[in-house]
Order: sequence, then structure tokens, then C-alpha cells
Amino acid sequence: MKCPFCASEETQVKDSRPTEDSAAIRRRRECPKCEARFTTFERVQLRELVVLKADGRREAFDREKLLRSLRLSLQKRPVESDAIERAANDIVRQLEQMGDSDVPTKLIGEKAMQTLSGLDPIAYVRYASVYKDFREVRDYSDFLADLENVCKKAGAA
Repeated sequence: MKCPFCASEETQVKDSRPTEDSAAIRRRRECPKCEARFTTFERVQLRELVVLKADGRREAFDREKLLRSLRLSLQKRPVESDAIERAANDIVRQLEQMGDSDVPTKLIGEKAMQTLSGLDPIAYVRYASVYKDFREVRDYSDFLADLENVCKKAGAA
């Protein structure tokens, strides 16, 4: 592993342990050249995912981009960072297990919304406002009315 501070390729692992959900290995490393310490994560990757954009472009799936969008939606909400990491891991695992390496952005957005709806209702609405491209207050009120109707039906069932 190359040192991010001095670019030396001679780093040493000082400590390894699984993450809380055992989806990755957390490694503390030290560079003997500059004595800097840093952390790396090793994750299982079932397949290389490729994101199919709405305009037809293709790009490599970026877990960090998904994680950033979840964190942004959950900003200042009472959700632990470990829960956000687990949510991202769960979404990636679902995408990898689908069998197809090509994943439409719409599917990623739907999985993120589904996950956020179970984590925090405010984060769910925040994410939906970007994902569904709300342009005016009416978009919010329509979405919230639909959400309220779904909740009522779920409570009656």
C-alpha cells in the first residue's frame, strides 16, 4: 500500500480488525519512511459494477459517492455513522447480488430511498427532493401527501 503522505511503497500494517458489520477489514498502517499513520479498508467485491446514466453514459460505480449522498441526507440527524456505513454496504451488496454488472442510476436511487425510509423519515424526504428533482413547494406537498397515504394504508393493513 502506497503512503498517501510521501508515496513510499513500504508501509506496514500495525493493526487489523473487522468493521462492526464484518463487511470490511480496517487496517491501521504506518510508513517507516515518514512515520505517518493512516487507515485503509479492505472490502469484498463480488463484481465490478458499472453505472448506466440516464443519458446513456457509463461509469464505474463509486461507493464513496453513494456514501456521500446518504451522509448528506442524514446530516444533523440522529443516525450513527456506523449505521450509515452499514446502509451503504447493504445497498452495494444488493446491487452486486443482482447478477448484472450494469446498474441503472434509477435503481441505485430507489435502493437509497428505500434504505433511508427505514433509517430516518427526514433524510428520506431530503434525498427524495434531490432524486425526484423537486422544483417548487408543491412538489414537496404532493410527495408528503403520497407518503402520508402510504403510511395510513400500511397502518390499516
